[in-house]
Parts: sequence; C-alpha cells; structure tokens
Amino acid sequence: MDIEDLQTFVEVADAGGVSAAARRLGVSKSIVSRRLFRLEADLGVQLLARTTRGAALTEAGATFRDHAARVCTEIDIARETILPAEDLRGRLRIAAPLSFGPTDLAPVFAELARRHPLLHVHACYSDRFVDLIGEGFDCAVRVGYLPDSNLIARRVGPIHGKLVASPDYIKAHGAPETPDELLGHQALMQGTETWQFVDGDKTISVHPQGRFKADNGTALAIAAVAGLGIAWLPACLTESYVASGALVAVMTRYPPPTAGVFVVRPPGQHPARKVRVLTELLIEHFG
Repeated sequence: MDIEDLQTFVEVADAGGVSAAARRLGVSKSIVSRRLFRLEADLGVQLLARTTRGAALTEAGATFRDHAARVCTEIDIARETILPAEDLRGRLRIAAPLSFGPTDLAPVFAELARRHPLLHVHACYSDRFVDLIGEGFDCAVRVGYLPDSNLIARRVGPIHGKLVASPDYIKAHGAPETPDELLGHQALMQGTETWQFVDGDKTISVHPQGRFKADNGTALAIAAVAGLGIAWLPACLTESYVASGALVAVMTRYPPPTAGVFVVRPPGQHPARKVRVLTELLIEHFG
C-alpha cells in the first residue's frame, strides 16, 4: 500500500471531498482521484461514496480512516527520526492572520523555505478563526489573547497595542481619559469583543459599542483614519499613521495588557519537527 495513497485518503475524509483535499495537498483533483481508486483497488472495498456535494465515508471507510491516520503519523515521525537535523521534507500548512501576517510573518515563512529547500510551505492568510484539525492545518500563528481550547499554544513574542483615533474624531467628540468614558464613544471592532486595560496591578474590562465593524485590523485602522471612531489595534498596524499624524494615541494612562504572538497546533504528544523549527524561527525573529 502506497503511503501517499493513505495520506490522500485521510485528507479527503477530513476535507469532505476531492476538491478540498486537492487544494490542501497542492495537487490536481485527477491525482487525488487516481490515488483513491488505487487504494480502494488494493483493499478491495469502497472507502468513499461520491456525492454531488463531495465524498462521504462508507462504514468501511470510517473504520479504516482512524487506522490510516495513525499509520501516516507514525510514518512522518519515523521519517523525521532518521533524517539529518537540518533536512526538513514534506508539506507544512500554516494558517496566519491577514492583518499582520503578510508584513511580519511572510518574511519568516520565506526564510523557512529558503533554509529547507525540500520543504513545501503552504501559508493561508485570513483573519477568520480557522479550524486547524477540520481544515487540515499543521499549525497556526495567532495574535492577541488566546481563548481556552484543546489546542496547544507556544508564545513566540509580544505584541503591544494601543487605542487610536483621528484628530478630526477627537476634535468632534473629545478623547476619553478613562475606561468608563470610553463607553460614550464609537468603538471600531471586529465583533462584540471585550477590551481590557491595565490600571496599576488591576485589569479593567470594558464592553465598548460601535456601529462600524470589520474582520480585518487594517480595515479598522483605515476606518479610524476616516474619523469613524476609536480603534484598539497592534502598534505594527498603526505606527505609520501615528508617525504621519493621521492617528493619535488616546487614553494612554490605561494601556492594554501586552498581547502575544502564538504558534498553535492540534493536540498531540510531540509536535512535528517542521512545526518546532518554524516555532524556533519565529522566536528568533520576534525575540
């Protein structure tokens, strides 16, 4: 049985279809279909029932999928064990934020690929909170404050944020001096998040309100420049606007707590070596 056929079957089972699996694997749909046909022929059973919406596991396929996934994992570990320390192979799928990612993370991913010419690096940039397991990512780089989850996270660096507003907004509405005063202002947010601020040894939580929302930090910075409200953003997204005078830091007596850059991976006893190497490179970059 070909290990690539097994890996392809697991990807199709997890992705729910041939097209989605082909995108994950970076190959054509015809190659995925050929590998599936070959595996089913080897086993003499049907593993997947093709439908107009994708592919559903048969009873035999559901039973075989867990065994196949364990075999693939063990093979990956075995390969890593015998390869030289500097020799990374295979594919590394990384989910990264669209805000911050192309500017601050893309150079690190490119350096990883440069140092390891046999490694295929596939980075997906989106501010959507991706499902690592369901969507087949090896890891994600996330920025901010991590909610509780069953994922394993490693902090690789700090992120400093601030509240900013345009001079026009401040001229029209004033600038808040305290977290309580912030509640009387228009907040530019991604959703219904809670904002936190440091007051000595205390942390103050505020639930701001606002009419403008966007799922992208760059878009919120542009809205702040346009005078639509006050935004809480990482310094890396606002420093050029602050330097030019288009944005001004407000409520500086109550800074947000320092956030972090994290590498997040699915649960497991040991991270894959390619994830460990990426993590070390990010620590080197942000350190």
